[in-house]
Amino acid sequence: MARVAAGRDRNAYTALFDHFAPRINGFLQKQGMETGAAEDLTQEVMAVMWHKAHLFDPAKSSLATWLFRVARNRRIDGLRRDRSHLIDPHDPFFQPDPAEAPDTSLDGRQRDERVRLALASVPDEQMGLIRLAFFNGLTHSQIAERTGLPLGTVKSRIRLAFARLRRALETDPKVDADG
Repeated sequence: MARVAAGRDRNAYTALFDHFAPRINGFLQKQGMETGAAEDLTQEVMAVMWHKAHLFDPAKSSLATWLFRVARNRRIDGLRRDRSHLIDPHDPFFQPDPAEAPDTSLDGRQRDERVRLALASVPDEQMGLIRLAFFNGLTHSQIAERTGLPLGTVKSRIRLAFARLRRALETDPKVDADG
């Protein structure tokens, strides 16, 4: 370990890795960790050995004790961070939405098609203003600035577009103007 700490000796590190990694992995699995998680944590412990080799003090403990303590502490930290046991799999949030009834789905598709047709009937200059107002979130004043149209013209064209949409949608009693 002294060679790893002093000179980043890769051969010494490899020898330590080959000796301790399987033992730490086995220890973690015996503590109840799944194989993949134990392997990941073993890699983390081995990285600690490489990066923090200078912190190891042979006067305080053996290298094995130090590494197993690092593994134990990292495992405990992981358990503290793991909040998956707080999740209730029966919470309605995790349940799929019920399938839509076929007639509701058909009604929705028909309504969507009528709205598309109604939108297609709006003249381009009015539809452009509708897009700026409702899809881009611009105010009427901002639209007037951007397009160079007078504010009154912007307002009246948007009002005309909505009147046209309302008439187109009111021709079918199944579709309401609210959407």
